[in-house]
Amino acid sequence: MSTVRLTMAQALVKYLAVQRIECEGREVALFEGVFGIFGHGNVAGLGEALYHAREALPTYRAHNEQTMAHAAIAFAKANGRRRMMAATSSIGPGATNMVTAAALAHANRLPILLLPGDTFASRDPDPVLQQVEHFGDPTITVNDCFRPVSRYFDRITRPEQLLTSLPQAIATLLDPEHCGPATLALPQDVQTFAYDYPESFFAPRVHRIRRPQPDPRELEAAIAALARAERPLIIAGGGVHYAGACERLGEFARTHGVPVAETQAGKGALPDIHPCAVGAIGVTGSEAANLLAREADLILAVGTRLQDFTTGSRALFERDDLTLVALNVGRFDSQKHHALPLTGDAFDGLVALGSGLVDWRPSDAWRGRADNLKREWAEVVARVTADEGAELPTDAQVIGAVNRQAGNDGTVVCAAGGLPGELHKLWRCADPGSYHVEYGYSCMGYEIAGGLGVKMAHPDREVFVMVGDGSYLMHNSELATSVMLGQKLVVVVLDNRGFGCINRLQRGTGGAGFNNLLDDCLTIEGGAPKTDFAAHARALGCEAENVRDIQALEGALVRARQAETTYIIALDTDPLPSTSEGGAWWEVAVPEVSAREPVHEAYASYREAKRRQHR
Repeated sequence: MSTVRLTMAQALVKYLAVQRIECEGREVALFEGVFGIFGHGNVAGLGEALYHAREALPTYRAHNEQTMAHAAIAFAKANGRRRMMAATSSIGPGATNMVTAAALAHANRLPILLLPGDTFASRDPDPVLQQVEHFGDPTITVNDCFRPVSRYFDRITRPEQLLTSLPQAIATLLDPEHCGPATLALPQDVQTFAYDYPESFFAPRVHRIRRPQPDPRELEAAIAALARAERPLIIAGGGVHYAGACERLGEFARTHGVPVAETQAGKGALPDIHPCAVGAIGVTGSEAANLLAREADLILAVGTRLQDFTTGSRALFERDDLTLVALNVGRFDSQKHHALPLTGDAFDGLVALGSGLVDWRPSDAWRGRADNLKREWAEVVARVTADEGAELPTDAQVIGAVNRQAGNDGTVVCAAGGLPGELHKLWRCADPGSYHVEYGYSCMGYEIAGGLGVKMAHPDREVFVMVGDGSYLMHNSELATSVMLGQKLVVVVLDNRGFGCINRLQRGTGGAGFNNLLDDCLTIEGGAPKTDFAAHARALGCEAENVRDIQALEGALVRARQAETTYIIALDTDPLPSTSEGGAWWEVAVPEVSAREPVHEAYASYREAKRRQHR
């Protein structure tokens, strides 16, 4: 057997560099590259290995470990989980900074290979710099924090362990059911240990995503249930995108005349102009989709994990005689809510359902109901997103301006706060790539880094990042990375002087305004400073401007499109209003006892809403 002597770090990098994947009939690199911030835990071992492989496996320097991992995750999401990146940090704070990103990837079922440095396997210098000691268990390091937020975890304590662990990690990253973050903790001494690796280990390999087929008996039951339905509704989740099934879903819906609602992750599966698209579902849903969900006798949930925002905390689907069919590649998700499970690939599952339902269509009255509701909702969207010349525009009006300027080649990127809810309701998608919102983990600070990852995945698209002042102040450093890498973003900063979304929730549950808007926080006598976001962005190398109203915003967006580097537009917005039309109940527990009467009233409403929940 031919062997090659390499350090563990060199072997890891060499293996990653030769992994390929089949995408749309062509072979491409599985790993775009590695985001890395070096420290004493990874610079001498993995850093040296990456240096020599920088042509085959580029290394990208970022400014924060959490946000570089967010960028890598966004890259994978924008590539439909078919291509991905790795992220490496030193030990200690560098590693634990990535734990939040790992949780985000786990919640959203997105792939990223995490390579945190670790303490010495030999334990000779213990306690090493940044080591957290556990007095009763010396095998524990801070990297054990990754265990509950990783789909695959291993600590490589001998160089030959890569031979079995690394292929398993990549298999997890590519598994359609178990996809999520894989973590290989790398003790800094083991990174430098040499081993005679088989040359065959480094032979290029082309990966292909598995497509698990539905069980014939589950398929038969699902077809029978659909054939009986007169008022069906499809809910499209992120799995539709990841299975490459958007076009197939559109054909199925059009052929059978079934309205389609979309989750946050599923939004864009159908373009807004598709005759069966009825908009967003759930807590942040359209009136059209939510009314249809309440009236439906059958719901076909495709590629969605049916989280609380989709189901209105299990109160949206009101009919006792409702049949729920869950087509999902994951058994865990297809079994939720007492559904009829149809476990399998979304694309092939839709093909199989279509073959068994050749002549099936719902009633003419149901199709007419869906058409009317869609038309009425379109009128609502046009009204609430129109420029009314307000001194402080609403989030909806800003969204309208950005949507109008985004065109057919634009992608909107967002994450936490009130903006995702408004975007879910109001953004009109041109194609499956036009909407990228992280709402499975709703992580503040994802927005700018996520935009960077999307732009790296699709450099031909114009990427519009919408971010509130709170998220901007939390994580903005990857603006400098976008400039450094020549990955242009258009970033619209909506400054409502605080955490406006949670302020509204606080007041909606009977609480007093407290510690959310800056005016309600402990500050010096003069109040919290007014942040000049444009000046800050210019200091990071961006082009930037402040605007006063929607008309000025539209003009700035035109200039931003023409710019060659990242462009920031900041404007003040009203923190109080949100789109009242549409939506559904969301369970947020209210105190049973309070000195405030508004809390008593909110608690009574809460208990009444709880009665509508299905268990």
